[in-house]
Formats: sequence, structure tokens, C-alpha cells
Amino acid sequence: MTAADPHATPWREVDLYPAVKAFLEGEGFEVKGEVRGCDVVGVRRDEPPVIVELKLRFTLGLVLQALDRLRLAETVYLAVPAEAVRRRGIGPLCRRLGLGLLAIHGPRQRVEVMVEPGPYRPPHDRRRTRLLISEHARRRGDPTHGGATRVPIMTAYRQEALRIAASLRAGPASVAALREVAAAPNAGRILARDAYGWFERVERGSYGLRDAGRVAVAASEGDDARADTVAGA
Repeated sequence: MTAADPHATPWREVDLYPAVKAFLEGEGFEVKGEVRGCDVVGVRRDEPPVIVELKLRFTLGLVLQALDRLRLAETVYLAVPAEAVRRRGIGPLCRRLGLGLLAIHGPRQRVEVMVEPGPYRPPHDRRRTRLLISEHARRRGDPTHGGATRVPIMTAYRQEALRIAASLRAGPASVAALREVAAAPNAGRILARDAYGWFERVERGSYGLRDAGRVAVAASEGDDARADTVAGA
């Protein structure tokens, strides 16, 4: 659906109004502006109203304003110039919030419906849920504070690799032995993959520790000691 108006490129929110009004009128709505704080209100017969909020930029304030309008109407659109919605993620955000999105293309002010408003429920990703629960269960303790940035995340995989490395400081060992002494059920996969460059194969089924692995274990033990000192302070 499109509606046109020979306005120039908008530089005020009110410049968007004629195009949005014409668009809604083309859908059979009676449209009025600035009704009890709402930028645009359209009513069609006995149906619930449609509300449109106009802005020259897509902002958090606009989203919060539109969410408040959902208390008044089930159908709420955001209307902004097309160049303001080129950023990836805006469309999916509106869809997830149940908000519609209208892009106004200048200079003829063509209205493009980018997102239709309505309830949204993302499909449940059972695989990702299983991975989330598995990681939570396998991770020992709580080694990384929530919200931490620019620091390595101590995953369950890394914890298991560190346990293997610590066990190998005494000398090469077999995969079977490491599964037992390092409590590392994934030892075979971790050693073969060697994601961190810590391990070296000395013979079939047996692995040793590189210098990088010794450094990583020492650093980890130092971090643990500092954490214990802070906790006991």
C-alpha cells in the first residue's frame, strides 16, 4: 500500500502527517491529528482505533511512547522517514513488541508498511535451550560475573580443558586416564581439537602439555587465589 503527497523531504514531525493521513484514509479510516496526546488516530466504523506516532528519528523514547499507546489501542504504528529505519534490527524489534512500522519515503512521501502490528511470540528454540541448561549444569561454580566485558568467559569447556592441563603437568597421560583423574568426560574431543594450543600428542592415545598450557593453568590458579582472598576479606 502506498499513499503520496508532494511534500518535500520532512524536517518536522508534522510534515509526515499528510502522507500518513492519506494512507489511512485509503484504508477507509476517518483520521484526525493530536487526539488526547496521540499524533494520529484513525477510526473505521465500529472497529478499535488505530494510533500512529510520528518521529523524524527512531529512538527509545518513540518506542516507549508507542508501548504506552498499546494501553489505548491494539493497533499502534510508528511512522518515521525511511532513512531513519535503515539500521538492522529495527523491524524485528517492532515485530517482537507488537508494534507496526511505517517508513515514509520522500520527496513524494510514499508510505511503506515495513511491519504490521500484532501479537508476537518467537518460536521456541529447544536446541538452544538444551545448550543453555547444559552449560549451566557443567560449569563449576560461578567463575564469570554477569555483565563482564573484555575478559575471557570461563565456559564449562575451558574449565574442563584447564583440569586436563593441570593433570598433565605431571607428565603425559592417556585419554582414558584423563577422563578419570581430571573429571573430564570430553577429554578425547578437547585434546584432539586443542582449541587453545595447550596440548600435544606424544603417541597414539596419549597427550602431553605445551608451555602455553602451563602458563594458562598458572594464571587460572592465580585468579582463583585472588578470588579466595577477596571473598575472605
